[in-house]
Amino acid sequence: MSHNNHYVEKDIDKSFDMDLIKRLYSYTRPYFIPLLTALILLIGVTGVDLLKPYIIKVVIDDHIAPQTIYLEADPEGAFTFEGTAYSLGDEDSETKIQEKTFMGPGGNKALSDEAYAAARSLGTSAIYRYVLIFLGALILGLLFNYLQIYLLNHVGQKIVYQLRSDLFEHVEGLSLRFFEKNPIGRLVTRITNDMNNVSEMYTNVAVTFIKDLLLITGIVVIMFSLSVKLTLVSLSTVILVILASMIFRVLARKAYRDVRLKLARINATLSENISGMKIIQLFNQEKRKIAEFDTINREHYEASKKEVQVFAVFSPTVNFFYSISLALILFFGGKWVLDGSLKFGVLVAFTSYIQQFYHPIFDLTEKFNIFQSAMASLERIFLLMDEDDRIPQKTGALPLEKITGNIEFKNVGFAYKKDEPVLKDISFSVRPGETIAFVGATGSGKTTIMNLLTRMYDIQEGQILIDSHPIDTLNLKDLRRHVRTVLQDVFLFSGTIEKNITLYDDFTPEEIKSVSDFVNASKFIDELPGGYQAEVTEGGATLSSGQRQLLSFARALIHSPDILILDEATSSIDTETEELIQDAIAKLITGRTTFVVAHRLSTIKNASRIIVLHQGRIRETGTHDELLKLKGFYYNLYQLQYA
Repeated sequence: MSHNNHYVEKDIDKSFDMDLIKRLYSYTRPYFIPLLTALILLIGVTGVDLLKPYIIKVVIDDHIAPQTIYLEADPEGAFTFEGTAYSLGDEDSETKIQEKTFMGPGGNKALSDEAYAAARSLGTSAIYRYVLIFLGALILGLLFNYLQIYLLNHVGQKIVYQLRSDLFEHVEGLSLRFFEKNPIGRLVTRITNDMNNVSEMYTNVAVTFIKDLLLITGIVVIMFSLSVKLTLVSLSTVILVILASMIFRVLARKAYRDVRLKLARINATLSENISGMKIIQLFNQEKRKIAEFDTINREHYEASKKEVQVFAVFSPTVNFFYSISLALILFFGGKWVLDGSLKFGVLVAFTSYIQQFYHPIFDLTEKFNIFQSAMASLERIFLLMDEDDRIPQKTGALPLEKITGNIEFKNVGFAYKKDEPVLKDISFSVRPGETIAFVGATGSGKTTIMNLLTRMYDIQEGQILIDSHPIDTLNLKDLRRHVRTVLQDVFLFSGTIEKNITLYDDFTPEEIKSVSDFVNASKFIDELPGGYQAEVTEGGATLSSGQRQLLSFARALIHSPDILILDEATSSIDTETEELIQDAIAKLITGRTTFVVAHRLSTIKNASRIIVLHQGRIRETGTHDELLKLKGFYYNLYQLQYA
């Protein structure tokens, strides 16, 4: 199985792409106010985080640690403290009083007991006040944090909702050619996993990156304002951290790209194997498929292991540098506290600030992974949105209220792959109400003609006219609304029988019942538990092929098509059911242009005309009897079936 032919395999060379961010901004712009509000709240949260260590510093230095109280004495030696007059407690001179330290209950004091008690009471009150401020800041920070997280998640989900809706709408408009060359598993990954990665970028990276930037800036400013020399000591390891981060960024991007590549292969393989499980089991291919999957799974395991190794080295490295910074703070800061050049509260605050400083760097491993994932997902999402493999709709396309059924193929040539033509110089015309049958060996181009008639593909040569209008000038949706196809391989959606017939269009229960009676489907529907409300499993696995075919007939007929295409529609039906359907077809095709592709020649004996295809060319044209008389290709096919 090849894994190298799809755009999702493209390596992501840039961890940051401004063009992608600009495109994403168009989805972000409608939510500018909520995002701005979240940013303001984030600034508040950052302010609270910066305030907490500073409050602790103030309490320690101003109200807990030893402090000098300067008193101004009058000539008799009396002084006033906090508005109250006191006398000296000893014979100290005025100078000595001004320099005396207030040590606490067991220490030396220059104040009387009354003055000491007043000072102690004042310090305790200040501590209570700062505790209340601290608690208030915590509560305010909690409220701000809740609101900004809620807003970010709300906006992120709204953006992802719109982006996913646009992507799905775009994918719905792509041509069949696109889906034939792109594995379903990878497309599902684009619309699910990749969208979740973008959502995580909003909630865990985009705005929190701003918080980290504000936090680091604020910490550095406060640290320099408290002590320049201790700040320089604290940040002495930052150069090493930056160097380690740059190395990590390069290694992590490479490892991440490899993991995503292997994961895409796993998804594609899973989708293919689950879809083809019946064939795998019927042909005893389980061991071979398990071995194939094991190879791909092991490649993913090895890539993931390398990614883990990169992240496992980075986090302890940053933690090591943080520990060194903390040790340097304690060593030099402790020394400066002891010699009196630094306050103890400043040292305590620095230990908190350096921890806050390194916290965003610790988170870098996770955030870089999320951001890298989001950028890779964005590139793949927008690559898919830029995919233009669709059937073009010309400006001013003609609307179709009704198709009379005049159809003409003029020298039509078509190839799925360049230089490998499937149809060559196909020319025929169909009058309104005719039933035209196409026969030929497998690969002769019968189904391709049906696909061209509904513009599932565009021709490379010639012209197709419907009611004298070139098919590419008609409104595509109108064209397909007037043409209904019954396929050999019937696809049923999860839902009820009724919804699979109507495809969620508005029809009354009476209309649904009438058309089901018409194609003889009502008998088996009535026997189902719930009747028309019976649930259909994915693909209609619980229904027989004949029952699924009858439902597809009801689905086509209820929309009253002007042109009906039966693409080997009776090939999977037993003889009894086929007779019932032939009876319904005979009534249905009256006054309606019908195209029939059939392997069973008995089903097309009454066709207005039979066109015989061989190797992409029309070899014979005529009625059943006329073609038998020619004793050519049709005669040989008939002999093979009925000899």
